[in-house]
Amino acid sequence: MTDPAPATPPADPVRARRAQIAHASKLAQRVGYALFAIAVVAFFVGFFSGFTGTITTIIIVLMAVGSVLLAPAIVAGYAVKAAERDDLEHGR
Repeated sequence: MTDPAPATPPADPVRARRAQIAHASKLAQRVGYALFAIAVVAFFVGFFSGFTGTITTIIIVLMAVGSVLLAPAIVAGYAVKAAERDDLEHGR
């Protein structure tokens, strides 16, 4: 008597890693865009109340950190989508 086949095939480690990267990319994009939104709010606060050194520093830091998060996250997101599309086109 043979063992029955498993109910689900073993997970593909490449697709599992790709899913992790996609999740991290989405999270980094959300945080990056949120930082940009906060920077815009801080800009308008400074615009209407007068720019101080503190407001200016906050805006610059938010934009810098948002950019550092967004740039690789956007590229990674497109890479994951392209890899998934390629897998589907080639039947993998």
